[in-house]
Amino acid sequence: MAENDVDNELLDYEEDEEPQGGPEGDAPAGKKEVKGSYVSIHSSGFRDFLLKPELLRAIIDCGFEHPSEVQHECIPQAILGMDILCQAKSGMGKTAVFVLATLQQIEPVDGQVCVLVMCHTRELAFQISKEYERFSKYMPAVKAAVFFGGLFIKNNEEVLKNNCPHIVVGTPGRILALINNKTLNLKHLKHFVMDECDKMLEQLDMRRDVQNIFRMTPHEKQVMMFSATLSKEIRPVCRKFMQDPMEVFVD
Repeated sequence: MAENDVDNELLDYEEDEEPQGGPEGDAPAGKKEVKGSYVSIHSSGFRDFLLKPELLRAIIDCGFEHPSEVQHECIPQAILGMDILCQAKSGMGKTAVFVLATLQQIEPVDGQVCVLVMCHTRELAFQISKEYERFSKYMPAVKAAVFFGGLFIKNNEEVLKNNCPHIVVGTPGRILALINNKTLNLKHLKHFVMDECDKMLEQLDMRRDVQNIFRMTPHEKQVMMFSATLSKEIRPVCRKFMQDPMEVFVD
């Protein structure tokens, strides 16, 4: 137990943080520096969420004890499969909400992608994939992969064919390309997540890609969307992807 780190929380990475060691980097889980300011702490601990023991072990290894406000609000409903629309500023731990919620619910089946997480930049995609890496540390059966433009698509295709991940993180353009060439199959998808969703939905070409990807997924699935900024104009667009979502807006 990290008694001295009781005030630490799961935080988001800064958006402009550069990937270390490239997409194939194998930095040890939990060693990556986390940026962000600390925010208000709830007296409840992560144990109160009744998470899998493997998840709790990874959380404790990282020195975290108490959830942030947004985690306290969202995680109990998110782990039950409820759709979530969440706005909270950077540094409040939004990433950990969907990483922990999807890892809590996942039942990995060989050859089936069941979680898709999309974001608007390759840097953010890389950072999210590293979060999955460190929180699935004690879940060896769970495989995650990150796909984004700027690298040879053939490498992504080989991963999908030879070592199909259960969790895919990526940018919409590359994800759609992999779907269109029949190497990425989303028919078993159970969780559809968008981080910094407004950035993708405000750009018409990226929104079109997201909509096309969404159509390739099963009707019954959990949808979670997160952002630091959700304008009143973009909220109705988000809701079109969701069924009766829980909406959380943390200042």
